[in-house]
Amino acid sequence: MKQDLQQQQNYEMNKQQEGRASRGALLWQLFASFFKIGLFTIGGGLAMIPLLERIAVKEKKWFDEEEMMDCLALSQSLPGVVAVNMATYTGKRKGGFAGALAATLGVILPSFLIIILIANILLHVGDNPYVTGAFTGIKAGVCGMILATVIRLGKKNLKDAFGWIIALAAFILIAFLGVSAVWVILGAAVCGIVWVLLRKKPEGGA
Repeated sequence: MKQDLQQQQNYEMNKQQEGRASRGALLWQLFASFFKIGLFTIGGGLAMIPLLERIAVKEKKWFDEEEMMDCLALSQSLPGVVAVNMATYTGKRKGGFAGALAATLGVILPSFLIIILIANILLHVGDNPYVTGAFTGIKAGVCGMILATVIRLGKKNLKDAFGWIIALAAFILIAFLGVSAVWVILGAAVCGIVWVLLRKKPEGGA
């Protein structure tokens, strides 16, 4: 009996150790993956979407494509930097509070270190024509990356006339009328709820 009890205790201890090791590995994966995203993504939140999608959906299998779009929509709807919101959301979904902390720290750290380094360099070479030319090229490349991301997102999400109308209205309100993106997102959410209710009404009446 004592031997069986000892074996059971050893088994439970081994399972706990395996669980801690597995959780530690997950936290390291979250930190390392988002550190990579933060290090190699230039241009902010929208520019990081292709890399995040490749890592989170195709490589790590953390999300499917639909969940990835939900993550993006939620991150865009909340205050703060989109990249940080996406990292925090992903980390929380996969590893709880510790996962959120690991992913958020991972995505912030590269920018923090690089900006400090570049700020010191620009104090001495800010007027250099080669540096100015490099930044001009980088900004143009980032615009292209964001445009490619917008096109890909549009193909995946704009599947009917309602989606196209909301997208076009949002573009006009923000680009030409100067309406805050917060109000546009809230308005789009209300329109989506109303649209679902209107579509359900005929079904309920039938």
